[in-house]
Amino acid sequence: MHDLEPHYSWRHLYISSEDRLSPFYGQEYSEFEFSNAIYDHYIHPQWDQMGSSTLYLKILYANYNEGYCIIELLGEWNDCLHNDIMYLKRDIADILIENGINKFILIGENVLNFHAGETDYYQEWFEDIEDGWIAFVNFREHVLAEIEHANIDYYIAIGGSLNITVWRSCLPESVYENVNKFILKRLPS
Repeated sequence: MHDLEPHYSWRHLYISSEDRLSPFYGQEYSEFEFSNAIYDHYIHPQWDQMGSSTLYLKILYANYNEGYCIIELLGEWNDCLHNDIMYLKRDIADILIENGINKFILIGENVLNFHAGETDYYQEWFEDIEDGWIAFVNFREHVLAEIEHANIDYYIAIGGSLNITVWRSCLPESVYENVNKFILKRLPS
């Protein structure tokens, strides 16, 4: 797992540690010191810790004018034992929402498992963004099945055209436009 690093091709466009509105503003990273781990597996030091012991993230891009951000995730999403959604909502999403973000793209191809808990924080997040949305992109099938089984898909968009396998070769604006187009098609007219 230590070889899995966050997507870095957009660093010339955005770096969360240099963004004054980011929850990770001022964060310093080491390229050589591996201190964070998921269970007994060290992870790349570029991943950001949000309070969970099993789920890490990286804000890859934020556009405050358009009101969206793209976040890549790594690890095990465990609401049952660790209440990961609470950390994600309180320590990340709330700060971004305060600064005008109401559309969240969460890339989950490196989320290996999902364990559901209560849906309160998902509901709160959904209600806090009013005209916005939360989209889970590239999550694994068994993870999506768990999300659907827990009825969390009421609050987030999943599946279908949200599997964008070539997202790394796109610009962030293109990823956002593809996801937004999919969301708008799902909304009743």
